[in-house]
Amino acid sequence: MSNCDPMEIRKATAEDFEAIVRLVPSKDELFLVYPKGTYPFTVEQVRYLSEVRKELTVVEREGEIVGFANLYDLESHKWAFIGNVVISRALRGTGLGQKLVDHMVRMAFKKYGSAETRISVFNENTPALLLYVGLGFRPYSIEARQDPAGRRVALIHMRVGKDEYRA
Repeated sequence: MSNCDPMEIRKATAEDFEAIVRLVPSKDELFLVYPKGTYPFTVEQVRYLSEVRKELTVVEREGEIVGFANLYDLESHKWAFIGNVVISRALRGTGLGQKLVDHMVRMAFKKYGSAETRISVFNENTPALLLYVGLGFRPYSIEARQDPAGRRVALIHMRVGKDEYRA
């Protein structure tokens, strides 16, 4: 992706929910993006997220929704979690994920005054894990989970402090 590609990161609206659902085309991918979700991912599930989470955010490129994320568990200026991060399969590896996560981290720090931002990632999601480490996130806890096939996987909880963050 070149720097001249028109891309906008903006607040999601109800009109975006259908497009957000299409970003998660498989059961395995839904598990990585929203482990508590049920496949197939539906508009109703996105609507629920809009009620229990904050700052539902999309990446729009050339009129198409190509990314999604939100914030949750904003703990009175101590921390904020970034959740449900997903980029369209066709655009992964182009830098959009980094731009979206950077946007969410900056929002947590500036708008919500969080001292740290947290994110969780499954051990099998190597591209996301490396992206987060590259932005300064460091593991602080690992939780055992089961993937849709019943295999044991690790959910790695990561955090970055306001003073440590680097985009």
